[in-house]
Amino acid sequence: MNIKGKAIISCAVTGSAHTPTMSDALPLTPRHIAQDSIDAAAAGAAILHLHARVPEDGRPTGAPEIYDQFLPVIKQATDAVVNITTGGAATMTVADRLAAAVRFKPEMCSLNMGSLNFAFFPAARRIKEWKYDWEEAYVVNSDDYIFRNTFRDIETILTTLADAGTRFEHECYDVGHLYNLAHFLDRGLIKPGFFLQMIFGVLGGIGADLENLHVMKQTADRLFGRDTFQWSVLAAGRHQMPFLTQAALMGGHVRVGLEDSLFIERGVLATSNAQQVQKIVRILAEMGIEPATPAEAREILGLKGGDRVEF
Repeated sequence: MNIKGKAIISCAVTGSAHTPTMSDALPLTPRHIAQDSIDAAAAGAAILHLHARVPEDGRPTGAPEIYDQFLPVIKQATDAVVNITTGGAATMTVADRLAAAVRFKPEMCSLNMGSLNFAFFPAARRIKEWKYDWEEAYVVNSDDYIFRNTFRDIETILTTLADAGTRFEHECYDVGHLYNLAHFLDRGLIKPGFFLQMIFGVLGGIGADLENLHVMKQTADRLFGRDTFQWSVLAAGRHQMPFLTQAALMGGHVRVGLEDSLFIERGVLATSNAQQVQKIVRILAEMGIEPATPAEAREILGLKGGDRVEF
């Protein structure tokens, strides 16, 4: 269902592509991830999309024991919907990517709806000195990363979490991913009322041209029916706020966060996730749109409730 005049703001707090050298604001430790998440929720984010990092050096990890250091803290301090990644990083196995979701049974998980070349190696050209030894090779070698999400992988994730009552943020990086989603909808493994996240500007996915936003939305409407799903938009880097503004004008939900962009405006690094949430709240307000509360997001997306998770 929709609630008139409301948009769900998701905040992707840390991700796996950006590395510590790229921004001092990027949360790396459980304490920093928890505090940035709490602040983002206070600023207006109803959903917190979460990855984990090795505290000592910021390396992406799927280890449940690290998630366990910040998930309970976030739950105690906010009513926000917790959304745990099953994407993890392109360098992880599907089992590693699923481990935290299986253990904690969150209200939501992300689910990539197809494989793609997931590349961020151009960022290495802008960096002369790296904070940690792992970073340079991780970024440079992304020209050879295939972010694996086969039909079997997607089915495995859907069926593994089916009994947990977890719903998904279905991440579509290109038009073909919409058709993959339609395939699983036809098979009954995804039900109407799903949450579609359209992603623009990742090297290897659909480009950040506004025409592509209309193509993706029109394709989704044709495949699924205009009123059978909820949809949101994220865009990488400098495209973040312009795309979210257009998506909101079209009636969509929005996603910000340092996973998607390290900047708050052209050439200026964001100081926190909350700063980006505050900016999109202001933009939405200019259009007469209010941020959906966590309770309203649960109602819109048909979520099971924060009392039925295992953290």
